[in-house]
Amino acid sequence: MTERYINPEEANFAAFKDLPRDRPIHMLNLVQYRDEAAYPEGHENAGKGWSGARAYKEYGRTSGPIFARVGGKIVWRGAFEAVLTGPEAMHWHDGFIAAYPSAAAFFEMIKDADYQKAVVNRTAALADSRLVRFDPGEKGAGF
Repeated sequence: MTERYINPEEANFAAFKDLPRDRPIHMLNLVQYRDEAAYPEGHENAGKGWSGARAYKEYGRTSGPIFARVGGKIVWRGAFEAVLTGPEAMHWHDGFIAAYPSAAAFFEMIKDADYQKAVVNRTAALADSRLVRFDPGEKGAGF
C-alpha cells in the first residue's frame, strides 16, 4: 500500500458531517503504527524516542476520559492476523470498534480542547489508519 491516511480528507469529513447526528454510531478503527513516533518539534513528547505503539497508548490515556465522558465505549477489539480479501500488503497492528451514543457525541469529543491536545499523540503514532462510520445493525447469527 502506498497511500497513507492519518486524518480525514476534507470531502470525507464533509460527507460525515452531513449524516444524521442524533443516532448511535460505530466507528471501525484500523491502525498501523510508525516504528518511531513523529512528534512536531517542541512538543513535550518529542525526542523521547517513543515507538508509534507507545505514542498511541499515550493517545488512549489522554483521550480516554473524554471518550468516556461523551458516552463512548469499545465494543470490539482484535489483533490482526491475516488479510483474506484485500491488498496482500495490507497490515494493521490493531483494530477496534468504538461505539458512540450519537454522532453528536463524537463531534463533542473531537471539538474538546483537551482532546485536540491529545490527538497530537495519535497523529505522531500512526503510519496509516482507517476510520469508518457504521450504523450499528442488529446482532445475531445471520448475515
